[in-house]
Amino acid sequence: MRDYDEITAFLGEWGPFQILTFFVLSLSVFPNGFGGMSIVFVGDIPEHRCFIPGNLNLSEAWMNRTIPLEQAKGKLQYSKCRRYRLDVIRNLSEIFPDPDSVNISEVEQEPCLDGWVYSKDQYISTIVSEWDLVCNNDWKMPFSMSIYFLGVLVGSFVSGMLSDRFGRKAVLFGTMAVQTSFNVLQVFSSSWEIFCLVNFLIGIGQISNYVAAFVLGSELLGKSIRITYCTLGIGISYAFGYMFLPLVAYFIRSWQLLLFTLSLVGLIYIPLWWFVYESPRWLLSKGRVQEAEAIFQHVAKKNGLTLPEELFNDLELENIKDKNIKSLPISHLVKTHNIQSITIISLIVWLILAIGYYGLSLNTPNLHGDDYLNCFFAGAIEIPANLAAWLFLQKLSRKLSLSGSLFFGGIVLFFIQFIPPSVSMLATVLVMVGKLANTCAFTIIYTYTAELYATVIRNTGVGVSLMASRLGSIISPYFFLLGVYYEFLPYILMGSLTILSAILILLLPETNNFPLPNTIDQMQRMKRFKGVCNHRYHLNTNETTTEVNCVAIKNEKI
Repeated sequence: MRDYDEITAFLGEWGPFQILTFFVLSLSVFPNGFGGMSIVFVGDIPEHRCFIPGNLNLSEAWMNRTIPLEQAKGKLQYSKCRRYRLDVIRNLSEIFPDPDSVNISEVEQEPCLDGWVYSKDQYISTIVSEWDLVCNNDWKMPFSMSIYFLGVLVGSFVSGMLSDRFGRKAVLFGTMAVQTSFNVLQVFSSSWEIFCLVNFLIGIGQISNYVAAFVLGSELLGKSIRITYCTLGIGISYAFGYMFLPLVAYFIRSWQLLLFTLSLVGLIYIPLWWFVYESPRWLLSKGRVQEAEAIFQHVAKKNGLTLPEELFNDLELENIKDKNIKSLPISHLVKTHNIQSITIISLIVWLILAIGYYGLSLNTPNLHGDDYLNCFFAGAIEIPANLAAWLFLQKLSRKLSLSGSLFFGGIVLFFIQFIPPSVSMLATVLVMVGKLANTCAFTIIYTYTAELYATVIRNTGVGVSLMASRLGSIISPYFFLLGVYYEFLPYILMGSLTILSAILILLLPETNNFPLPNTIDQMQRMKRFKGVCNHRYHLNTNETTTEVNCVAIKNEKI
């Protein structure tokens, strides 16, 4: 009995229809590249210090001495959160015209009771200057990003169900419309609380849009193109969206105008409705045979082919419907020692990868050099990273490719602490190299995780791993706050954890060029160290590693 891919093989793998679908669906991921990362500029912290009211009648000399000096990162600078008590300063100024005749350092200090004054050298405004998210409220800025990732976590649960219920195309464009609408609404946030609420909803929309594009492309494109679409198509489009962000932010220095401008990009996707088609595989699973046949007819005409008189018989159609495999309960992920080990290692590695990827991405304003160039390079570095991941997936062992990428990235990040301040630009280069390795590993692990699990628990296994990733992304905005204790502590921890994950990967089985396990029993027989596959048990030869690369994976970076 022929399966879906055999039935539709006559349509070809890379005709005009597939080429158009590949590029249009890849283009739909473009806004995801700047959507989540816009907080890099929207939430950047301008230089600031306590506001000193002008009604104190202080001379310029005394005004310049109202803010205490303190040591920060090896330099003496004005305090950002403290000032000398103004009533004492005013009394002293009346007695001593020259502040140098007084030991001001002994004057009692107080917090910024009248607010802050922010530098306008780089930004007209950010959400930090808008709502004073500094000093005792400095936790609110990273929390704004964590709320976004919490929305991504929630969206990860609902996106697959929405796509299965209402169709891939409807959810793709519906969530793009919701995403664009909430981006515009966020511009008019009247408080930090409302900004966070809208950011949460944007996170739900971003991941739902991504998942729909991911699954739709997986089902419209043939086996030989799916892995290219999932790595190069989606990955490079995301990278271009990432690179687009600093180009716009360089010319627009107001957070509200920046968000509004970025949200308008969503409007250009309206015409794409007429170039994207619903998944025939989904239509057949819902019994909408005539609609599926109409799409097959269009594809055949577009590719200059003739549609067979009978595409599939009733038995084959029933077989396609039965392909909607029901996953076993989540408890099966820890049912045996072997599967339990795979699950625990997967959760740890996914968590560490997410902390590394988003931590490095969100920390670009703190790197040496120009903020806009650093952000641009952080996005550009993802293009060679995705190309490398694609080559590794095509040519090399999954386990060694992933472990090698993680080990290399971890070593690079760990050794940043040894770079002297005189060559701080080298530290920025090493951060970019570390991000390249992290992005490459992130791309590889999607395929590898899907291939590790048996068919009956594959969706559950990948889904739980993605949950660990989302938890890592929620933590990531706070990771670099550890730099308060020691400047290089975040890099030391991140490098060490990444090296640990590289070692853990070596404990997993090899999956490249081996048939995928369909049952728990087959998964049990996977060899941990040698990657040897036992061929004595029955395997469904139609389900190859190439086929599962995209179909079983429901998520990707945001």
